Order: sequence, then structure tokens, then C-alpha cells
Amino acid sequence: MDIKEYFSRISYRGSYNKPDLATLMDIFQHHIQAVPFENLSIHCGEGIELDLEATYDKIVRKNRGGWCMENNYLLSWVLKTLGYDIILLGGRVYIPENNAYEDEIDHLLLKVVLDGKSYIVDGGFGMAYQMWQPMELISGKDQPQTPGVFRFLEESGTWYLEKVKRKQLVPNQSISTSHNTEEEVCRPVYLFTLEPRDIEEFRTCNTHLQTAPDSLFVTKSICSLQTADGVRALVGWKLTEIKYNYKDNMDLVEIRMLADEEVEKTLKEKFNVTLDKKFVPINTSRFSLF
Repeated sequence: MDIKEYFSRISYRGSYNKPDLATLMDIFQHHIQAVPFENLSIHCGEGIELDLEATYDKIVRKNRGGWCMENNYLLSWVLKTLGYDIILLGGRVYIPENNAYEDEIDHLLLKVVLDGKSYIVDGGFGMAYQMWQPMELISGKDQPQTPGVFRFLEESGTWYLEKVKRKQLVPNQSISTSHNTEEEVCRPVYLFTLEPRDIEEFRTCNTHLQTAPDSLFVTKSICSLQTADGVRALVGWKLTEIKYNYKDNMDLVEIRMLADEEVEKTLKEKFNVTLDKKFVPINTSRFSLF
């Protein structure tokens, strides 16, 4: 594994000889705009390995993306290599349809300590809830970013991440399944504690999420990528493109249903992803990703 090869993959040409906040933010921004959040392997008959070298090969050499246990595991190696103080944390994702968080840990995120301050670095959530900058670990402080206003709330040692979503302008409203598109709403994203984790603690979760019949990742094929001004996502056959803060504190949401023959071309052109094996899109889950 070679840090310069990783930098080439994410088109990063900045300095990296000083592990400071500015460098961290720059690398992070390049990563999320180059490496998709995706679970396409599951729907190509491939397994997702919880192995750093396999993840490196997939993301850096094969130009693929991954889910949290790939993106953030790779980012942990990158940042450790550059001299950052990294701790793995475990989170539980919020499911709005159930109005509840998952019962078991199902999300890997990172804590970085810099100059006595702690930051959460999470390059593996994807979709419209992906943070664009590392977030300072402070309870109750609004942290405005391009996607919206994020904040942490802490209660009895448990930390909660939430995002205030802007109103949405959806020209093709007929095929939108988003909730509350007319309202500016505060949406929980996930919870976590500051208990340090070892990567081995995610092995059961990594297997369960790609094999359980009711897993979101089994019932939906997902590929999302942050762009210069928004995010695009292909879920099943539905392509959604969001331009943040398009006008009047409103996000522009454009949606199109693809035909089967458009899917692989769209993955290449919109996400820079080319798959080795036959991809079978799916979207049978009732859970919304937006």
C-alpha cells in the first residue's frame, strides 16, 4: 500500500507533511468527492472483505467505492500514515420509518485528536447525510456545512449526530418518495459512544449487513458520490441528483428512473465506477435513504 497511490486516486496534490486540521479537511474533501459510498459488490455476487489490503486494492487500484467499514477503515490507515491520532468508534444508524436507532452497532466512524480538540471524521455515510468536513466534537453547537447544518448532542455519554435539512425543490415530484420535502426538518443520523473499538469488533456486522435477507444493503443497491455542489445517488434504478442551496435556502432535487441498459453507463459516467461482474440492481426495501 502506497500513500502516493492513494493521493493519485483521490486527485489530491496538496501537502501532507504536517498533520494539521487544514490538511485533514483537504484530504477528506477530496476523498468524499472521489470515492463513492456503495454496496455494489453485494449485487455482483462478490463479498465485502473486512481486510485493509483488500479494501485498498478495491478502492485505490480498482477505482471502486465502499461502505463505512471500507471507506473509514481506509481513511484510518491514510491518517495514521500521515501522523494523525486516530481512534475507531462504533455507531448505530437511525431508521426514520421505525423512529428508532438500530439495536446493534452497524456503523464505523473515526475520532481524530488534534491540538487537544476531538473531531469526528466520517467518510462512509454517503447520500445526503454525508458530512463534508470533520466535525468538532462539541455538544449542542451548530456546525453549518454545504449539505446543511450538522450538530452533535451528548446525553449520558451517548453522542447523537443530527442534520437540519433544507426545503427541497423537486421538479419531478411524482417519482419522489422523500418525506417532508416542503419543510426544513431536523433529522437524526446516528448515535455513537467514545468507547475505542478494534476493527475485529465489526466483523460480525460486516457479514450480517451483506447477508441478512432484511438488511438495507441486501434489499437496495446503492451508489452515491458527493459532487462539487451536491450529491448524486443511484438506488436501484432511481438516479437522484441534489444541488445544495440552489436558491432561497432550498436544495434542488432531480430524479430520473433508468432503464436496465442505462445503469452500467450511468455508473461509469456519473460515479466513475466500472464493475467486473454482472450487476443486478435492486430496490425492494421500504426504507428511505433521503
